Amino acid sequence: MKREEDQQTKKEAAISYYSKDQIECPVCGAKFKREEMYSGGGRVIAGDLTEELRRLYEPSAKYGEVYPLIYSMTVCPQCLYTGFTQDFRVIEKPIAERLLEAMNERYSAVKGLFGHVDFNTARTLHAGAASYYLALLCYDHFDSKYSPTIKQAICALRAAWLFSTLGEKEPEENYTYISKLFYQKALFLYRRALELETTGKEMIAGLKSFGPDVDKNYGYDGVIYLCALLEYKYGQKQNQHERLQKLDELKRAIARIFGLGKSSKNKPGPLLEHSRSLYDKLTAELKEANMIDFDDE
Repeated sequence: MKREEDQQTKKEAAISYYSKDQIECPVCGAKFKREEMYSGGGRVIAGDLTEELRRLYEPSAKYGEVYPLIYSMTVCPQCLYTGFTQDFRVIEKPIAERLLEAMNERYSAVKGLFGHVDFNTARTLHAGAASYYLALLCYDHFDSKYSPTIKQAICALRAAWLFSTLGEKEPEENYTYISKLFYQKALFLYRRALELETTGKEMIAGLKSFGPDVDKNYGYDGVIYLCALLEYKYGQKQNQHERLQKLDELKRAIARIFGLGKSSKNKPGPLLEHSRSLYDKLTAELKEANMIDFDDE
C-alpha cells in the first residue's frame, strides 16, 4: 500500500512519463520509449498569446516552469533521427537510407550548439530546442508528398522561440543570436512553403495541424499571417523598394483574413485581432514611405 502511495505521489509531482510501448527507429533499428507530457493536474497554466501565435505559460508553485513545446518531436536517441510523431515511423526505405547516411551530420549539428545532449534522459529546454533543429535537418531528406517545407517552417519558428527563452536564461551564451537566425530561416521556409503550394509542387492543405504552437491550429490563414509577420519583423531592409513592394503585397493578403462577411466570423478571434494589428503596422510603414494604394483605405 505504501509503495502504491509513493508511486502515486511521484506521478502527481512529475511533468512527463515514458510510453509503455517501445518505438523502433526506422532508420537505425534502435528501440526506445517516447517521453510524453502529463495533461491536467495544474501542470499547464496558460498565459498570454504573443503576436507570433506562441502560447506563453505561467509557472506553477508545484511544477515550476513547464514547456509543452519540448515534448512534441520524436527523437531516436541512437541516430538522432527526428520527426513529428505522425511521420516518424512511416518513411520509405530510400528516405531511411538517406537519413542513416546523414547521421554524423546530425551529431555534429547538436555538438556545435550544445556540446552534448542526451535524448535518453528527461527532456530539457536545451534538448527541446535541439529536437527542432534536428527535425529541420531530417525533413531535408523527405519527399514532397510529406509536405516537408511547411513542417520545417514550423520547426524553425519553434526553435527560434526556444532559443530565445534559452537566451533569456543564459545571456552569457549565444542563444539570442541563434534565435534570430532561426527566425530568418522560418521566414524563408514559410515563404517557400506558400510558393510551392501555389505552384502545386508541394501541397500543405492536408497538414494535420499548422500550429504554430501545440495549443491551437490556426490553419492556412495562420500560415499567411506568419509569413507576413516574419517578413515585417525579420525581412531584409537593405533594398527598401523591394521591401515596400513585398509589404504592400502582404498587406493585401492580410486584409483577406479579416475581410468582411461570414467567412471571417468562423476564424479564430486571436488570429483576426493580430491580423488587424499587423495590417495597421504594414499600412503605417507604407504610408511613411509614401507608397500605399489609397484605394484600399
